Amino acid sequence: MDMMYEQDYIMRTITNLIRFLSKIIFGKDIAVYGLSKGGEHIQSDRLHRKLLALLSEGKINEAEDLLFEKFNPKDTRQMMVAIDFYQRLNNLDDEFLKENNFSRKEIEEGLRDIASKAGITIYDI
Repeated sequence: MDMMYEQDYIMRTITNLIRFLSKIIFGKDIAVYGLSKGGEHIQSDRLHRKLLALLSEGKINEAEDLLFEKFNPKDTRQMMVAIDFYQRLNNLDDEFLKENNFSRKEIEEGLRDIASKAGITIYDI
């Protein structure tokens, strides 16, 4: 499989995983985290802001470590933060990911790990 085709395949796999998780958890095709009004979800909002700040600095591994450190699979807002995070990673270009020592395969693995922590098993076809 040539490299370009493989990257495209992995990107589509990630997109499909995001859609699947968003649909079964939130009943939506896509999960985009929005900051809460009135501050009722302070922990999730704080985590989301910190993840975005780390991403903008290219600290992807540090951001993912923070996500897993703070992640509570029983909190649907944090599930949305996690899915939004991996969706944002998947939208980054290959060059940015490579420069910051991250791969599309790691995005897929992270999504699968999040799903597993939430009690959702994803089988390969």
